[in-house]
Amino acid sequence: MTLFEIKKTYLCTSKNRAVRENRRTRNPKQLISKMEKSLCKTLIASLAVAMLTACGTASTVPITGRTQRLMVTDEQVLSLSNQEYNTYMQTAKLSTDATNTAMVKRVGERLANAVVTYLTNNGYANDAQTYSWVFNLVQDASANAFCMPGGKIVVYDGLLPITQTETALAIVLGHEIAHAVAKHSAERMSNQIKQQYGTQVLSGVLAGVGASSTVQSLGNIAIGLGSKVGSAAYSRKQESEADHLGLVFAAMAGYDPSQAVPFWQRMSEATGGGSRSIFSDHPSDAKRIEDIQKWLPEAQKYYTPQVVATSAKASTGTTKSTKKTTSKKK
Repeated sequence: MTLFEIKKTYLCTSKNRAVRENRRTRNPKQLISKMEKSLCKTLIASLAVAMLTACGTASTVPITGRTQRLMVTDEQVLSLSNQEYNTYMQTAKLSTDATNTAMVKRVGERLANAVVTYLTNNGYANDAQTYSWVFNLVQDASANAFCMPGGKIVVYDGLLPITQTETALAIVLGHEIAHAVAKHSAERMSNQIKQQYGTQVLSGVLAGVGASSTVQSLGNIAIGLGSKVGSAAYSRKQESEADHLGLVFAAMAGYDPSQAVPFWQRMSEATGGGSRSIFSDHPSDAKRIEDIQKWLPEAQKYYTPQVVATSAKASTGTTKSTKKTTSKKK
């Protein structure tokens, strides 16, 4: 080996040794740095959730008294809701059945009046003023209905052969109105923000941007309509709460709440346990009926029996309705 080759080998060996030494002394710092970054991200995410929770607005659900902490305002939710509703109605086909359309409007208005009266008399006057009630019957074979935040209500005519009576229709619409009254869409959006978007929202706040873009992006999730109306829209806890409130709302409007039991039995038979309807993510039929029977004594306190009966044609039979009665105050 020449002198040049010996020198080259020594230099390469020294360089490799220096690199190895440098790696041994640098790796722990890198590991710590990575750990610190990971911890920092975790802390920031936790801080974001804590900040969002602290900044949220406390809200109490009527009737049940459950406390919510909402991260979005009524204005934000209503704005998104109106956009989705208008988009949906651009392609929806209104029913040409004047009798059934009138029935839907009659039942809906009766429920709305009873709900607004209750809210106004029980400390929710400001909430009551946010509703702009609209009732539509559309041509669709699905057993479906929905109420948008703000009071935009749509009933699919495929639901009427199952409801059969105005009272059963009131049970369904009471349930859907309950979602709006209990602010379930706002609650779902808030949960999405806290659980999945905390870091992004915090970044927006620190940058002086705010959470408007995140709220907008969540709108399609929480208030999305189209072909997936009602699918997986709410948690089972919210669905159960809507059953509870809806039962009471129907009773307030003068509809016999006990008729909820045979209606849900018909719904179960018609949909194979609810798997093909809006109610597929609701509590099981047996659990729902069990809960309804538990809530019936409470609902009966609000119920004044119907007095005047009139007939209204449904898609597969005859339904009965009555004029509005005065609902009781809790």
